[in-house]
Amino acid sequence: MSEYRLGGFQILPPVIKNLIIINVLVFAATYVFKKAGIIDLDYYLALFHWRSPLFKPWQVVTHLFMHANLTHLLFNMFALWMFGNLIENTLGPKRFLIFYFVCGLGAALCHMLVFSWENAQEIGFYANLTNVDKQAIMTQFLNSNKEYVYAQVAPLFVPMVGASGAIFGVLFAFGYLFPNMMIYIYFFIPLRAKYFVAIYAIIELFSGFRNNPADQVAHFAHLGGMLFAFLLLRAWKLSSRNMWRY
Repeated sequence: MSEYRLGGFQILPPVIKNLIIINVLVFAATYVFKKAGIIDLDYYLALFHWRSPLFKPWQVVTHLFMHANLTHLLFNMFALWMFGNLIENTLGPKRFLIFYFVCGLGAALCHMLVFSWENAQEIGFYANLTNVDKQAIMTQFLNSNKEYVYAQVAPLFVPMVGASGAIFGVLFAFGYLFPNMMIYIYFFIPLRAKYFVAIYAIIELFSGFRNNPADQVAHFAHLGGMLFAFLLLRAWKLSSRNMWRY
């Protein structure tokens, strides 16, 4: 068992508290605006591939605050608090905020690269269309409420949402910084953090390569969050004798 009690420990530290508030507010606004027929924020804030006609640069950041449904939101926010509060109290709020967004952006980059590889044919097909055809497809998509798009370009209209990539980075940091701390699976089965994280990473890797068409989870985004978490923590450790509290 590992136990860390650095100065100023808080059960709900400021960065995590504000991240949870922002995520809840964005989810509520998305739901209310869509139900009222005002605007569908998914078109503007979710992350589309850079070759998609719906892609906007700010989506690289805003998708971290979007969620598919209430269960998705609650699971992510619970995981952020459960694993993140100790990490933020250890690294300090400024460094934790940097860590969170680096993991989130790294996860998005990994997802984009894998998406490009998996859907190269569809992306190439869309790139070779005339502007008139592209506009026709866009009009059809917007008028059909996502129910139908030409199969050849359908992946370009599927966005990624959620803070999962950043949270998987936080999960990795938990196992990396506190490898022997016990986690109780279903509140009953004890497992050291390092094994819990390793098992989760293996499951994500297997699921990613399995590439089940019915699976709507961006597994390589999760792995990307873990990868960038490792790279950043190693960089901080190598550049400073004391990486704690910033």
